[in-house]
Amino acid sequence: MTTLQLKWLSYMTCTVMFLALLGGVVVTKTGSGLECGNGWPLCHGKLIPAYTIGSLIEYTHRLFSGLAGLMSLASMYAFWRYARHRKDLLTYALLTLVFVIVQGGMGALAVMKSQSAAVMALHMGFSLIAFASSLMLALGARQAYLHGEYSSTAVNSARVSKSFRNLTWVTALYSYIVVYIGAYVSHTDSQGGCSGWPLCNGEWVPELTGGVGIVFIHRIAAALLFLLTAVLGHLAFWKHRELPELRALGIAAVLLCLLQVLSGAAVVHTLYNERWYIFSALSHIVLISGLFGVLCYMSVRVWQLSRTGKQR
Repeated sequence: MTTLQLKWLSYMTCTVMFLALLGGVVVTKTGSGLECGNGWPLCHGKLIPAYTIGSLIEYTHRLFSGLAGLMSLASMYAFWRYARHRKDLLTYALLTLVFVIVQGGMGALAVMKSQSAAVMALHMGFSLIAFASSLMLALGARQAYLHGEYSSTAVNSARVSKSFRNLTWVTALYSYIVVYIGAYVSHTDSQGGCSGWPLCNGEWVPELTGGVGIVFIHRIAAALLFLLTAVLGHLAFWKHRELPELRALGIAAVLLCLLQVLSGAAVVHTLYNERWYIFSALSHIVLISGLFGVLCYMSVRVWQLSRTGKQR
């Protein structure tokens, strides 16, 4: 298998993983999780479900999740067979496969047995890790293809400081916590806890009870994430002129985070408009998924650069 084929295989895997992640969000937002009953993998005991919107949404998500598993398995085999010396790419492929299996198992359990909001939020978190791993695989395969690094070692004298490396790691880890809180908001049906944006029920600091407290904590956490990402992007762009890849990742992280904040505001303002709410909620998830993936890949790159100064 050529390096070009490996690159496109990683692209296809990432795309399917994204569709599986998006499908899970659609299932949650439309309340279609049990439209196929408590059976799995069949839908009401049938291979082809009855023609209802809910069952089609749920079953389509299952199909994409299954396809994501097959694609991640194919990527794992291909990179192990043809690029096993690239330990970073092999690790991304392995993480994609492992977390696809984990999130698929949790999804099946959620259908067969009722789960708490905390566990369902964790399901979303595992799905996000699976997508982020596939995105890192795609970005890493692209970088290797462009620079011919499947069979040679490219060295760059430019390095990053340990403090910048640690800031990147903290930001990536914190972004996952913010995602988990957001998923918890969704699975506890707390979206309406705060009306209006940026104020919550007309107050800067509302009474922190019930759904209001959950949503307000998520807002504060998201605001802090934006500040961290802005600082990270600023340092990546202005302090690392000799590393264009790192500068590009910093810019992408800041833009995605800004758009994610704005999409969060859109979610609040469209909460009672079903058609626009679905669009806003999906945009919110797409943006935070992209942000988390970029931060994860950036975390690996700064670790590589702070450790050896190598491009791979």
